[in-house]
Amino acid sequence: MAHKYDICLDIGGTKILGVIFDENKEIVYRLKKKTKQDGDDAGNVEKVIKSVVREMLDGSKIKLKDVRAISAGAPGVIDQEKGIILFSPNLPWRNYDIRSSMKKEFGVPFFIGNDVNVGVLGEHRYGAARGYNDVVGLFVGTGMGGGLILNGSLYCGHQFKGAEYGHMILNPDGPLCNCGQRGCLEAFSSKQGMSAYVREQTARGRQSMLAPHVQDGVFKSKYLKKALKAQDPVTVEAVDRACYYLAIATGNMINTFSPEVVVYGGGVIEAVGDLFLEKISANVDRYCMPSIRSTVELKVAELGDDSNVYGSLAMIEELL
Repeated sequence: MAHKYDICLDIGGTKILGVIFDENKEIVYRLKKKTKQDGDDAGNVEKVIKSVVREMLDGSKIKLKDVRAISAGAPGVIDQEKGIILFSPNLPWRNYDIRSSMKKEFGVPFFIGNDVNVGVLGEHRYGAARGYNDVVGLFVGTGMGGGLILNGSLYCGHQFKGAEYGHMILNPDGPLCNCGQRGCLEAFSSKQGMSAYVREQTARGRQSMLAPHVQDGVFKSKYLKKALKAQDPVTVEAVDRACYYLAIATGNMINTFSPEVVVYGGGVIEAVGDLFLEKISANVDRYCMPSIRSTVELKVAELGDDSNVYGSLAMIEELL
Protein backbone atom coordinates (compact mmCIF):
# COMPACT_ATOMS: atom_id res chain seq x y z
CA MET A 1 0.00 0.00 0.00
CA ALA A 2 1.19 3.52 -0.75
CA HIS A 3 2.54 5.64 2.07
CA LYS A 4 0.14 8.19 3.41
CA TYR A 5 1.39 11.74 3.87
CA ASP A 6 -0.19 14.68 5.68
CA ILE A 7 0.14 18.28 4.52
CA CYS A 8 0.09 20.78 7.38
CA LEU A 9 -0.01 24.56 7.03
CA ASP A 10 0.57 27.53 9.29
CA ILE A 11 -1.30 30.43 7.66
CA GLY A 12 -0.19 33.85 8.93
CA GLY A 13 -0.96 37.43 8.01
CA THR A 14 2.31 37.73 6.09
CA LYS A 15 3.50 34.19 5.38
CA ILE A 16 2.45 30.58 4.98
CA LEU A 17 4.61 27.76 6.29
CA GLY A 18 3.84 24.35 4.82
CA VAL A 19 5.27 20.97 5.76
CA ILE A 20 4.66 17.39 4.71
CA PHE A 21 4.68 14.69 7.38
CA ASP A 22 5.28 11.04 6.54
CA GLU A 23 3.49 8.23 8.38
CA ASN A 24 6.18 8.23 11.11
CA LYS A 25 5.28 11.87 11.86
CA GLU A 26 8.62 13.02 10.45
CA ILE A 27 8.79 16.24 8.40
CA VAL A 28 9.95 15.25 4.92
CA TYR A 29 9.40 18.55 3.12
CA ARG A 30 9.10 22.22 4.11
CA LEU A 31 8.20 25.44 2.28
CA LYS A 32 7.69 29.05 3.36
CA LYS A 33 5.97 31.61 1.17
CA LYS A 34 4.87 35.23 1.63
CA THR A 35 1.16 36.01 1.36
CA LYS A 36 0.82 39.08 -0.80
CA GLN A 37 -2.35 40.95 0.04
CA ASP A 38 -4.01 42.79 -2.81
CA GLY A 39 -6.82 44.69 -1.16
CA ASP A 40 -9.60 42.71 0.45
CA ASP A 41 -9.55 39.71 -1.80
CA ALA A 42 -10.09 36.51 0.17
CA GLY A 43 -9.41 34.50 -2.98
CA ASN A 44 -5.85 35.82 -3.28
CA VAL A 45 -4.70 34.40 0.03
CA GLU A 46 -6.44 31.17 -0.86
CA LYS A 47 -4.58 31.08 -4.19
CA VAL A 48 -1.29 31.32 -2.29
CA ILE A 49 -2.39 28.50 0.04
CA LYS A 50 -3.25 26.28 -2.93
CA SER A 51 0.02 27.14 -4.67
CA VAL A 52 1.97 26.20 -1.52
CA VAL A 53 0.27 22.79 -1.50
CA ARG A 54 0.96 22.26 -5.22
CA GLU A 55 4.59 23.43 -4.94
CA MET A 56 5.18 21.08 -2.03
CA LEU A 57 3.73 18.14 -3.93
CA ASP A 58 5.88 18.98 -6.97
CA GLY A 59 9.04 19.59 -4.97
CA SER A 60 8.69 16.45 -2.87
CA LYS A 61 7.54 14.26 -5.83
CA ILE A 62 4.66 13.07 -3.64
CA LYS A 63 1.43 12.24 -5.48
CA LEU A 64 -1.87 13.72 -4.35
CA LYS A 65 -3.33 10.20 -4.12
CA ASP A 66 -0.80 9.45 -1.37
CA VAL A 67 -1.96 12.40 0.75
CA ARG A 68 -4.26 11.46 3.62
CA ALA A 69 -5.41 14.99 4.56
CA ILE A 70 -4.57 18.71 4.57
CA SER A 71 -4.81 20.72 7.79
CA ALA A 72 -4.09 24.30 8.82
CA GLY A 73 -3.98 26.82 11.63
CA ALA A 74 -4.95 30.42 10.82
CA PRO A 75 -5.59 33.60 12.83
CA GLY A 76 -9.15 34.43 13.75
CA VAL A 77 -12.41 32.91 14.92
CA ILE A 78 -12.80 29.63 13.09
CA ASP A 79 -15.61 27.10 13.18
CA GLN A 80 -13.48 23.99 13.37
CA GLU A 81 -16.42 21.64 12.84
CA LYS A 82 -17.49 23.23 9.58
CA GLY A 83 -14.12 24.58 8.40
CA ILE A 84 -15.46 28.13 8.10
CA ILE A 85 -13.38 31.21 8.96
CA LEU A 86 -15.94 33.43 10.70
CA PHE A 87 -13.60 36.38 11.17
CA SER A 88 -9.86 36.96 10.80
CA PRO A 89 -8.18 40.16 11.99
CA ASN A 90 -5.19 40.10 9.61
CA LEU A 91 -6.71 38.35 6.61
CA PRO A 92 -9.58 39.42 4.34
CA TRP A 93 -11.98 36.67 5.43
CA ARG A 94 -15.55 36.84 6.80
CA ASN A 95 -17.74 33.71 7.05
CA TYR A 96 -15.44 32.13 4.52
CA ASP A 97 -15.98 28.46 3.69
CA ILE A 98 -12.39 27.51 3.02
CA ARG A 99 -12.97 23.78 3.60
CA SER A 100 -15.33 23.34 0.63
CA SER A 101 -12.93 25.20 -1.64
CA MET A 102 -9.88 23.16 -0.56
CA LYS A 103 -11.77 19.85 -0.77
CA LYS A 104 -12.98 20.75 -4.24
CA GLU A 105 -9.42 21.59 -5.34
CA PHE A 106 -7.57 18.63 -3.83
CA GLY A 107 -10.21 15.98 -3.11
CA VAL A 108 -8.84 15.13 0.34
CA PRO A 109 -10.20 15.97 3.81
CA PHE A 110 -9.34 19.50 5.00
CA PHE A 111 -9.29 20.73 8.61
CA ILE A 112 -8.65 24.21 10.00
CA GLY A 113 -8.50 25.79 13.47
CA ASN A 114 -7.41 29.00 15.20
CA ASP A 115 -3.62 29.24 14.97
CA VAL A 116 -2.88 29.59 18.67
CA ASN A 117 -5.37 26.89 19.67
CA VAL A 118 -3.70 24.66 17.10
CA GLY A 119 -0.21 25.66 18.35
CA VAL A 120 -1.13 24.77 21.93
CA LEU A 121 -2.58 21.47 20.69
CA GLY A 122 0.77 20.81 18.96
CA GLU A 123 2.69 21.44 22.19
CA HIS A 124 0.22 19.19 24.03
CA ARG A 125 0.56 16.25 21.65
CA TYR A 126 4.19 16.53 20.57
CA GLY A 127 5.96 19.22 22.61
CA ALA A 128 6.44 20.79 26.05
CA ALA A 129 2.97 19.83 27.36
CA ARG A 130 3.06 16.15 26.36
CA GLY A 131 1.47 13.94 29.00
CA TYR A 132 -0.39 16.75 30.80
CA ASN A 133 -4.19 16.89 30.93
CA ASP A 134 -4.77 20.54 31.82
CA VAL A 135 -2.69 23.09 29.95
CA VAL A 136 -2.78 26.88 29.59
CA GLY A 137 -0.87 28.16 26.53
CA LEU A 138 0.19 31.79 26.10
CA PHE A 139 1.74 32.70 22.75
CA VAL A 140 3.58 36.01 22.59
CA GLY A 141 3.98 37.25 19.03
CA THR A 142 2.81 40.30 17.08
CA GLY A 143 -0.39 39.89 19.09
CA MET A 144 -1.08 37.74 22.11
CA GLY A 145 -2.83 34.41 21.69
CA GLY A 146 -4.16 31.84 24.09
CA GLY A 147 -5.06 28.18 23.99
CA LEU A 148 -6.56 25.87 26.56
CA ILE A 149 -6.45 22.11 27.00
CA LEU A 150 -8.92 20.87 29.64
CA ASN A 151 -9.20 17.20 30.59
CA GLY A 152 -6.92 16.33 27.66
CA SER A 153 -9.03 18.09 25.00
CA LEU A 154 -8.75 21.45 23.26
CA TYR A 155 -11.34 23.80 24.77
CA CYS A 156 -12.58 26.46 22.33
CA GLY A 157 -15.66 27.79 24.13
CA HIS A 158 -19.10 28.56 22.67
CA GLN A 159 -18.95 28.94 18.87
CA PHE A 160 -15.14 28.52 19.00
CA LYS A 161 -14.66 32.01 20.44
CA GLY A 162 -12.98 31.04 23.71
CA ALA A 163 -9.44 31.33 25.10
CA GLU A 164 -8.94 34.91 23.89
CA TYR A 165 -7.03 35.76 27.02
CA GLY A 166 -4.74 38.14 25.17
CA HIS A 167 -7.74 40.43 25.72
CA MET A 168 -8.01 39.89 29.45
CA ILE A 169 -8.14 43.46 30.81
CA LEU A 170 -5.41 44.04 33.37
CA ASN A 171 -5.68 47.82 33.67
CA PRO A 172 -8.85 49.54 32.40
CA ASP A 173 -6.95 52.84 32.14
CA GLY A 174 -4.09 51.25 30.21
CA PRO A 175 -3.03 51.65 26.56
CA LEU A 176 -5.52 51.21 23.75
CA CYS A 177 -5.55 47.74 22.19
CA ASN A 178 -6.39 46.89 18.56
CA CYS A 179 -9.54 45.17 19.82
CA GLY A 180 -10.93 48.56 20.94
CA GLN A 181 -10.55 48.00 24.69
CA ARG A 182 -7.92 49.50 26.97
CA GLY A 183 -5.30 47.74 29.05
CA CYS A 184 -5.52 44.25 27.54
CA LEU A 185 -2.64 41.84 28.07
CA GLU A 186 -1.92 42.19 24.33
CA ALA A 187 -1.57 45.97 24.67
CA PHE A 188 1.21 45.49 27.23
CA SER A 189 2.99 42.24 26.46
CA SER A 190 2.85 41.49 22.72
CA LYS A 191 5.30 42.84 20.12
CA GLN A 192 2.67 45.51 19.42
CA GLY A 193 2.58 46.46 23.10
CA MET A 194 6.35 46.52 23.51
CA SER A 195 6.83 48.44 20.24
CA ALA A 196 4.27 51.04 21.33
CA TYR A 197 6.19 51.50 24.60
CA VAL A 198 9.47 52.04 22.73
CA ARG A 199 7.80 54.58 20.41
CA GLU A 200 6.30 56.40 23.39
CA GLN A 201 9.67 56.62 25.17
CA THR A 202 11.60 57.76 22.08
CA ALA A 203 8.93 60.42 21.47
CA ARG A 204 9.98 61.78 24.86
CA GLY A 205 13.51 62.12 23.56
CA ARG A 206 15.02 58.91 24.91
CA GLN A 207 17.38 56.82 22.78
CA SER A 208 16.80 53.11 22.09
CA MET A 209 18.42 50.51 19.84
CA LEU A 210 14.91 49.30 19.00
CA ALA A 211 13.70 52.74 17.87
CA PRO A 212 14.55 52.31 14.14
CA HIS A 213 12.83 48.89 14.13
CA VAL A 214 9.48 50.08 15.49
CA GLN A 215 8.91 53.12 13.29
CA ASP A 216 6.41 51.46 10.97
CA GLY A 217 5.07 48.67 13.13
CA VAL A 218 6.63 45.99 15.27
CA PHE A 219 10.23 44.89 15.71
CA LYS A 220 11.55 41.54 14.49
CA SER A 221 12.39 39.24 17.41
CA LYS A 222 16.08 39.12 16.46
CA TYR A 223 16.39 42.88 17.10
CA LEU A 224 14.75 42.46 20.50
CA LYS A 225 17.35 39.80 21.32
CA LYS A 226 20.21 42.11 20.27
CA ALA A 227 18.89 45.10 22.23
CA LEU A 228 18.43 42.96 25.35
CA LYS A 229 21.94 41.58 25.04
CA ALA A 230 23.24 45.15 24.92
CA GLN A 231 21.08 45.99 27.99
CA ASP A 232 19.38 48.81 26.08
CA PRO A 233 17.44 50.55 28.93
CA VAL A 234 14.19 51.27 27.03
CA THR A 235 14.08 47.69 25.70
CA VAL A 236 14.72 46.27 29.17
CA GLU A 237 11.86 48.41 30.53
CA ALA A 238 9.52 47.29 27.73
CA VAL A 239 10.32 43.63 28.47
CA ASP A 240 10.01 44.10 32.24
CA ARG A 241 6.59 45.67 31.72
CA ALA A 242 5.56 42.87 29.33
CA CYS A 243 6.63 40.19 31.83
CA TYR A 244 4.98 41.98 34.76
CA TYR A 245 1.60 41.83 33.01
CA LEU A 246 2.24 38.28 31.77
CA ALA A 247 2.86 37.29 35.41
CA ILE A 248 -0.47 38.84 36.48
CA ALA A 249 -2.29 37.12 33.60
CA THR A 250 -0.58 33.82 34.44
CA GLY A 251 -1.63 34.17 38.08
CA ASN A 252 -5.23 34.74 36.98
CA MET A 253 -5.13 31.67 34.72
CA ILE A 254 -3.60 29.57 37.51
CA ASN A 255 -6.36 30.59 39.94
CA THR A 256 -9.08 30.06 37.32
CA PHE A 257 -8.07 26.71 35.85
CA SER A 258 -5.47 25.15 38.17
CA PRO A 259 -3.56 23.82 35.14
CA GLU A 260 -0.71 21.34 35.47
CA VAL A 261 1.44 23.45 33.20
CA VAL A 262 1.51 26.91 31.61
CA VAL A 263 3.38 26.89 28.29
CA TYR A 264 4.75 30.09 26.71
CA GLY A 265 5.27 30.09 22.96
CA GLY A 266 5.31 32.40 19.92
CA GLY A 267 8.05 34.37 18.15
CA VAL A 268 9.14 36.45 21.14
CA ILE A 269 9.46 33.39 23.37
CA GLU A 270 11.41 31.58 20.66
CA ALA A 271 13.92 34.44 20.64
CA VAL A 272 14.20 35.24 24.37
CA GLY A 273 12.00 32.68 26.13
CA ASP A 274 14.33 31.81 29.00
CA LEU A 275 14.58 35.46 30.03
CA PHE A 276 10.80 35.89 29.86
CA LEU A 277 10.25 32.70 31.86
CA GLU A 278 12.71 33.89 34.51
CA LYS A 279 11.00 37.26 34.87
CA ILE A 280 7.47 35.77 34.87
CA SER A 281 8.44 33.08 37.40
CA ALA A 282 9.96 35.72 39.70
CA ASN A 283 6.65 37.61 39.86
CA VAL A 284 3.82 35.12 39.39
CA ASP A 285 3.59 33.98 43.04
CA ARG A 286 2.34 37.45 44.00
CA TYR A 287 -0.72 37.02 41.79
CA CYS A 288 -2.09 33.58 42.63
CA MET A 289 -2.95 31.40 45.60
CA PRO A 290 0.10 29.53 46.92
CA SER A 291 -1.87 26.29 47.33
CA ILE A 292 -2.77 26.33 43.60
CA ARG A 293 0.58 27.69 42.39
CA SER A 294 2.46 24.84 44.07
CA THR A 295 1.09 22.27 41.58
CA VAL A 296 1.73 24.28 38.39
CA GLU A 297 4.83 24.12 36.19
CA LEU A 298 5.84 26.99 33.88
CA LYS A 299 7.57 25.95 30.65
CA VAL A 300 8.78 27.34 27.34
CA ALA A 301 7.27 25.76 24.20
CA GLU A 302 9.51 23.17 22.54
CA LEU A 303 8.37 23.12 18.92
CA GLY A 304 9.15 26.74 18.05
CA ASP A 305 7.97 27.75 14.61
CA ASP A 306 6.55 24.26 14.11
CA SER A 307 4.05 24.13 17.00
CA ASN A 308 1.29 25.09 14.58
CA VAL A 309 2.06 22.46 11.94
CA TYR A 310 2.33 19.77 14.63
CA GLY A 311 -1.02 20.94 15.98
CA SER A 312 -2.45 20.66 12.46
CA LEU A 313 -1.12 17.08 12.39
CA ALA A 314 -2.82 16.44 15.76
CA MET A 315 -6.12 17.71 14.29
CA ILE A 316 -5.83 15.19 11.46
CA GLU A 317 -5.06 12.39 13.92
CA GLU A 318 -8.10 13.34 16.01
CA LEU A 319 -10.65 14.09 13.32
CA LEU A 320 -9.98 11.46 10.68
